[in-house]
Amino acid sequence: MSDSNIIALYEARSENAINETQAKYNAYLTKIAGNILADSRDSEECVNDTYLQAWNSIPPHRPENLAAYLGKIARNLSLNAVRNSSRLKRQSNQRALSLSELQDCIPSGMGNPEQAAEANLLTSKINEWLKTLPEQNAKLFVARYFFMDSVKVLAARYDLSESNAKVTLHRLRIALKSYLEKEGFMI
Repeated sequence: MSDSNIIALYEARSENAINETQAKYNAYLTKIAGNILADSRDSEECVNDTYLQAWNSIPPHRPENLAAYLGKIARNLSLNAVRNSSRLKRQSNQRALSLSELQDCIPSGMGNPEQAAEANLLTSKINEWLKTLPEQNAKLFVARYFFMDSVKVLAARYDLSESNAKVTLHRLRIALKSYLEKEGFMI
């Protein structure tokens, strides 16, 4: 079923909307949640919460890209689950490593609710920067820092050695930091 038909089901408040969403996007959402949570039960719970949040937010929202909309919900719910359980502090794993790699590139204090407008502007600037990159580098960056794929998985997917993937990601972080400094986000 097409995304526009699925969205129409949500707007009509048809329970089939969730069934169709699950049929089309369950594997995609499970991968996102699984990369962040590394626990199948927690991942399943976040995916189910994603369907509920989609149900509660469509309408009034009408996403232009349903996959991205659902992916963002699943990612945010998964990250919230990690924060709430303090796993990020207790575990040294891919998600912690992925987030720590970006620590020097992102201005401090961007997590405060009072700074939501600035965080939205930062997101826009990062998206602008991603559009300037060669397609593979942009995909590599998003896969690592949005979907939190491991370097090993990325290397295999993009036919790179792990060392080359790490070097490329390091250079991308340096380029992002430089861009954000130029844009006035870093001091």
